[in-house]
Amino acid sequence: MGKSTSGAQKLQQHLMNGVSHMIPVVVTGGILFAIATMLSLNSVTTEGSVQASNIVIDVLSKIGGTGLGLMVPVLSAYIAASFADRPGIAPGLICGQLAVTVGSGFIGGIISGILCGLLAEQLKKVQLPKSMQSLKSIMIIPLVTSLVVGTIMICVVGAPCAWLLETLTKWLTSMSGASAIIVGIICGAMIGFDLGGPVNKVAYSTGAAVVGTEVMAGNNCAFFGPIALAICVPPIAVGLASFIFKSKFSQEERDAGIGAIVMGACGITEGAISYTTTDPGRMIPINIISCAFAGGVAGALGTYCNAAWGGLVVLPVTSIATYLISLAAGIALYLALIFFFKKDYVEEETSSVEADDLDIQIEF
Repeated sequence: MGKSTSGAQKLQQHLMNGVSHMIPVVVTGGILFAIATMLSLNSVTTEGSVQASNIVIDVLSKIGGTGLGLMVPVLSAYIAASFADRPGIAPGLICGQLAVTVGSGFIGGIISGILCGLLAEQLKKVQLPKSMQSLKSIMIIPLVTSLVVGTIMICVVGAPCAWLLETLTKWLTSMSGASAIIVGIICGAMIGFDLGGPVNKVAYSTGAAVVGTEVMAGNNCAFFGPIALAICVPPIAVGLASFIFKSKFSQEERDAGIGAIVMGACGITEGAISYTTTDPGRMIPINIISCAFAGGVAGALGTYCNAAWGGLVVLPVTSIATYLISLAAGIALYLALIFFFKKDYVEEETSSVEADDLDIQIEF
């Protein structure tokens, strides 16, 4: 008999299906947006948005931004499809976009994908009259699943996220007089927590507001230094890790390594999302700890950044030496944590085991 697959292994397979389909979207959209960011360095506003100065930058930023905006819906859709095949795709897309709308980020996308997949999988088992059977996969299951899970995303997930955003914003703003090291650690951890999600956005938006105030007053913004660093630590570090520790990553993840590094260098934290969703139990703590450490080092060294952006593209408006030292410290810790805690990647064994069993049965 073949080896049984545990619930955790099955869940990881479903997550991997979502990630494998999301990676091309992330890489394509991220690199195009990164190129637009590099071309428009002098046009990055204090709010961190790309201000198009010509048609090339405008086209690249719009295409890339659209691609990045599709990451969570695609992730959700193909997690759901892994559970329930084609009937899971439509509700996965719809509820994944709802996850973005309510501000729950890629974590909400994972939740919506799993919920849609589980519900659609169960609905497939419901027996219907023959006259309605043809409508089951194309209308009934997607409709019911979208309605149920969509309601959960709006009424259950949305309200707590809105409350969390408001609470964290007030809390972070009230800490302006605290130790620079503590503020750096907290801001770094928040940026690394959900990689562009609601917690990340609280730290980023607060920092962007502070940048605008400080720069207009003619001061260097030390508050945003840790944030700018934490934005780029996960994608740059995990991209490097995919080359250094090849056995710990799938071939798709290794192929996406350069794209992750480029996105990180250009201040796009989402470059690490695909790696995090495959192993969230280990990768989320690694992201948080490494970003918090880099932020703490930046706070201790008084690292500043005068643009509400991250990565290496902001070096001309930072304290370059301390910025690079803090970044190197965060990356070094990230790689060490990957080495000690991330397990080697194992190809799915179920198909090969089943094939071996089949061969044995045929021989006998």
